Formats: sequence, C-alpha cells, structure tokens
Amino acid sequence: MSGRPTPCSPKEIGSLFLFEKLSDEQLGRLCREGRTERFDPGPVYTEGEPAACFYVMLEGTVVLSRRVGGDDVEVVRSSQRGVYSGAMQAYLGDRLRQVYNNSMRVTEPTRFFVLPAETFADIMREWFPMAVHLLEGLFFGTKSTQAAVGQRERLLALGSLSAGLTHELNNPAAAAVRATATLRERVARMRHKLALIAESPFPKDQLVNLIDIQQRTAERVAKAPVLAPLEASDREDILTDWLEDHGVEQGPQIAPTFVQAGLDVDWLEQVAAAVGQEILPGAVGWLNYTVETELLMDEIADSTTRVSALVDAAKQYSQLDRAPYQVADVHELLDSTLLMLSGKIGPRIRIVKEYDRTLPRIPAYPAELNQVWTNLIDNALCAMDGAGGDGTLTVRTALHDGRLLVEFRDTGPGVPPEILDRVFDPFFTTKPVGRGTGLGLDISRRIVVDKHHGGIGVESVPGDTRFRVLLPLTAVEPDGTALSSASSASSDGPPLTSEDRTTSQEQA
Repeated sequence: MSGRPTPCSPKEIGSLFLFEKLSDEQLGRLCREGRTERFDPGPVYTEGEPAACFYVMLEGTVVLSRRVGGDDVEVVRSSQRGVYSGAMQAYLGDRLRQVYNNSMRVTEPTRFFVLPAETFADIMREWFPMAVHLLEGLFFGTKSTQAAVGQRERLLALGSLSAGLTHELNNPAAAAVRATATLRERVARMRHKLALIAESPFPKDQLVNLIDIQQRTAERVAKAPVLAPLEASDREDILTDWLEDHGVEQGPQIAPTFVQAGLDVDWLEQVAAAVGQEILPGAVGWLNYTVETELLMDEIADSTTRVSALVDAAKQYSQLDRAPYQVADVHELLDSTLLMLSGKIGPRIRIVKEYDRTLPRIPAYPAELNQVWTNLIDNALCAMDGAGGDGTLTVRTALHDGRLLVEFRDTGPGVPPEILDRVFDPFFTTKPVGRGTGLGLDISRRIVVDKHHGGIGVESVPGDTRFRVLLPLTAVEPDGTALSSASSASSDGPPLTSEDRTTSQEQA
C-alpha cells in the first residue's frame, strides 16, 4: 500500500534517534533517495510479502502483528517517534529471503520516512561497513552456533534417553533371567517329586485326583487377587498352622507361596480329602512346585511384556519406521515420551494424565513433537527436582479455540516474573552450568511455530507453572506462517520500540 508523498525535511528526520548522529550531507542523501509518506488508517504492508521498504515512523500510531494459524495476533502497538520496521535485513542481500516478517497497519493518519530496501542496503554497506560485517557475522554466526549447539543438545538428550531406556530395559530383563534360572530349578525338583510319587504304592485314583488338583491349582494361580501386606501376613499364619497340624514340615516356607497364589484353608481341605493323609505332605510339596512354576512363568511373561512395551515406546518415540509427516494421535506421542523419560521421574513425583480422548488425530511431525514434549517434561522435572524432588506433573489435552491444546503443569517454584518473557530466547537458561544450553525451549518454539504453525506460551506463579502448546487440527498451507499464541510469555518477536533498540538491531 502506498501513502501520499509529503515534503522530506533533513532536520525532521535528523531529530529521530536512529539518524541523530548522521551528518547534514548524509541526512540530505536520505531525503533525496528516500521519501516521506502519510498513510490513512489501514494496512501498510502484509507479512510474507517481498520486503521492499524500510519504514521509520515520524508521527502517528503503528500496530505490528504476526500471523498465528488463520489469525493475526497483535504483538506491538506504539506511538513513539522513530520506531522502525520493514526491510531491516536488506543488507544481507540474496543470502536471506527478503520478506516482511510481520504485518504493519496504522490506526490514525501516520507519517513515515520510507527508504527503498536496495537504497537502505547500499547506505548501510557504504556508511557502516564495519557494522554490516558485525551484523552479518552476528546473524549467520548465531544461526550456525544455534545449529551446532542444537545438534549437540539433541545428542545429549538422546544419550540421556538411551541411558534411561537401558536402565528401564535392564530391570525386566534381569528379572526374566532370574525367574528363568529359578524356574529351571523348580521344574527339576517337580520332576524328582513326581518320580517319588509314581514309585510309591498309592492307588491310581488318588494319583488321578492329584493331577486334577494340580490343573485346578494352576488355573487358580492365574486368578489370584492382590492382597494387602497385613491381610497376606494373617493368611500366611493361618496356612502355616494348618500345614503343621497336617504333618507338612515345611509349612512356614510353603505358606507364603500358597497365599500369593490365592490358595486358602478350604482349598487345602479339598486336597486332603482327595489324596488322603498318607500322601498329603508329598502332594502339598508337589503342588508347591506347581504354584512356584506358574508364578515364575507369570513373572517372565510380565518382564518380557515390559521389555516389548519399552521397545514399542522407543519406536513410537523415534518414529524411525514411519513417514516424517503423518496424521498422529497426540496421546500416543505423550505416553511414549513419558515412558521414555520414566527413568528420570523420581519416586516422589506424581504423573497425572488429564486426556480428552475425544480429540481427533492431527497432521504433524510426530518425532519432532516428541522432542517438544521431552524438553517441556524435562524442564518440569528439573524444576521440581530443584524444589526437593517432590511434586506433581499434570499433562492435559483439550480443545481450545478450534485448536488442540497440550498443557504441562508442574508444582515447582515457578519462573521469576522478570525473566518470564525471555524463556524462549536462544541460549537463555535458568539451569545450573552444565545442565542446560538454553536451546530446549527455542527448539520447541521453532518446531511448534515454524513447522506446525501452532503456538507455545507459558504462565507461571510459585507452585503452578503451565506451558501450553496449541496445534492446528488440520494441515496449514506452506505459506501460512504462524507464530505463537498470546500468553504471559510467548514465542512472538520482541516489541519494536525505541526503548529496545539493541534487541531490534539484533533481530535485524
């Protein structure tokens, strides 16, 4: 949109903080090669368009906005003379795609000093060659450093996850190995006991009854209830007394196994009635081996199922065998990440899942969303660990303003208000030296905002810190660049005001 030309005064533009150190000759050149224009209320330029001009406000009010999904979110409103926007990175030339990274409109008649992007680039290189070199080095150096450190952080995170996964796999694997060795021993003893019973002069019908009881005992083990410790202890005492009263010498050793299997005195009375007193001790011993064998096989099954679940979670987390971009269930991604991080979750930290299972699957990059969940969960665990290792992490999903919301709420000490708006800045971290690079939240912001056209924000008070991620329910067009949702601190760019000159220049 073009404004109405107005006379350009070197004295007027020289009064702006941006040009206050320029000579009269330089100010004259600016007026010759640039222009001043008055804009009526309405748009000046739109985000994503080729960056053709550099704008410096002389008088009026400007509003800058960024596109979030299908909405424009206001990020800056200013009436401060000298605020600037537009083609601020023109000096980088074709090494960077030159487009407006925000939209600007005015709410009242507003005058700008307007400089064509090519002229702005030429003047920067001619008048401030050292500054241009420094800005170029800062811009590309920061991008390169970010990429290198980001890769390093991802490798460190992978190493940490691998160590946690190895630890989690080792427990059920070791349990299965121990149970297998014990099972081999029990089966050998059961064969020996069976041989002794077979060699004894017992009636055939008693042996048939014993085999039938063995089968029913095995079925009963599979349905055994889980007892409270006090109730289990009482039942063990009762069974021990019964076994000793019926001539079974190893009653104290056998009773706990029978209680675990759900056997009681009534069941033992049925065994005694079926086999007779003369072979009862041998029959009880044989049934004990049967029960132990069933319990050990259950333990092996549980252990191998746990290993299989961990492997499935690792596959789900890494998405190695799946397309990078696909329709995914966010809850499956969250569960796999929590399982992968289970080794980091302390015994006094409680995980609460408040999932809305009616939410639809969404188009996404699942492996990269898992990285976002990892960063946010790890930060929450670190915060609660610093508060004594005690707390609650609540993971919630819901529908919010037509988008899918994933919220991570922890009961840690919170983020201090003075740094809340900096948490998404590259290299900014509150973690101790050696524990954080300050790129976790920056990487998360870029994944959510740049790749998924969603939003990420944070609200925090002591005891209640909430990171919220908003994701579109449908695919966004490639040119539908989105930033973050509005919140206490978000991933939007810094305010464009004269009080924040350094940040504006660094962004340039």
